[in-house]
Amino acid sequence: MNKLWILLTSLSVLLTGCAGSQASWETEAVAETSDRLMADAVEASWSVEGAAGEESRIRIDIRKKDGTPVEAFDLNHEKLLHLIVASEDLSYFAHIHPEHVGGGAFDVANVFPAGGKYRLIADFKPTGGDAMTKLTWIEVAGEPAPAAEVLPSETPVDAAAGKRVALTAEGLVEDEAATLTFSIADEASGEPIADLEPYLGAIGHVVVLSEDGERYVHVHAEADQGTGPDAIFEATFPQAGIYKIWGQFQHRGEVFTASYVVEVAERT
Repeated sequence: MNKLWILLTSLSVLLTGCAGSQASWETEAVAETSDRLMADAVEASWSVEGAAGEESRIRIDIRKKDGTPVEAFDLNHEKLLHLIVASEDLSYFAHIHPEHVGGGAFDVANVFPAGGKYRLIADFKPTGGDAMTKLTWIEVAGEPAPAAEVLPSETPVDAAAGKRVALTAEGLVEDEAATLTFSIADEASGEPIADLEPYLGAIGHVVVLSEDGERYVHVHAEADQGTGPDAIFEATFPQAGIYKIWGQFQHRGEVFTASYVVEVAERT
């Protein structure tokens, strides 16, 4: 009987120890998740010094909700922060990379072509946090330019830096996966360009904004695509409506941008 009691006691202690270890693992997992910096716990404040037609300074301060600065950031597509600048009518577009000056602050120069409203979009990933996007509208002093209409492209072909870039968009339906294929050729000869260089760690970079500038679409390049002439991306448009697409690629050290306007249908 004594031997049996000792055996049962030992087994009970062993099982209790295992249960305690499992609880510890779960606690660590919960703690790790709770310590992760989520997008809703981070705020961005913006300032612009300067007027249209001159070199302006854009400053972005990234802070936690408690006011403390976010001090460290991870490289995201080869940069600490990507800043998209677009005019209200979407006729002007810039993709620039501010310098991290410490204390959660980023700073960069930019020349705005005209006065008026501009959409600023910052993509970044705090160390120990999620990749996140912050958006704002700013007003730039100076004479405004006549507003351009945002109309769907009759022919989805654009020319940039001596390149002819044709867009084939399939599945343009709200809240469904769409495929964007850019076919790149020499504008003069028509010969396909098959020696594209990586840009920001991929075959290219694509930005999409809705006509009103309120919906920013994350676009992802398909992996292992080689060097062209086709560059394929996947995107999901959140609502039906008019969107502008900018595709950026690099060839022989030069980055070039092609743009298009498309209409996304309602889901039936």
